[in-house]
Amino acid sequence: MSSVYTRSKEFTRNRKSQSDSPPASPSPTAKTFRHERLSRLESGGSNPATSDSYSDRPSARARREAREARLASLTSRVEEDSNKDYKKLYESALTENQKLKSKLQEAQLELADVKSKLEKMAQQKQEKTSDRSSVLETEKRERRALERKMSEMEEEMKVLTELKSDNQRLKDENGALIRVISKLSK
Repeated sequence: MSSVYTRSKEFTRNRKSQSDSPPASPSPTAKTFRHERLSRLESGGSNPATSDSYSDRPSARARREAREARLASLTSRVEEDSNKDYKKLYESALTENQKLKSKLQEAQLELADVKSKLEKMAQQKQEKTSDRSSVLETEKRERRALERKMSEMEEEMKVLTELKSDNQRLKDENGALIRVISKLSK
């Protein structure tokens, strides 16, 4: 029983090593067999039973032609890419980068200029508001002073009108007294 166990152990070990190894490229004989099969399929074969089993020949042919077209386009792309002058591409990318860097620097300078102008305007606005507030305060003070002067002048006008009326009354009394004295002296 131990011998069976060792055989199965070796068997699994062999299977693991086979599955772990990368797939091998097809051998030249396998390539020729494949080529022979393809040529039989393309020619239609002489056996009618085989032609019935390959009833999907047009789709296989279309797939093969599509695969060949893809391969041809890939090889043409690779050839085009290899034909490009990478030095010119590098130089053009470098000049474009330099242009973009100079534009970026100009934009940064312009941004700094706009920021400074904005700060100056903000300071001026703040000064104007502080100036306005101080102007408003001085205007209020002047207005209060003018109102006080007006009220004082109004009071003086009242006093003047009273004095005028008193003066007129005194003149009238004086004239009456003068008449009385003149009548008495006669």
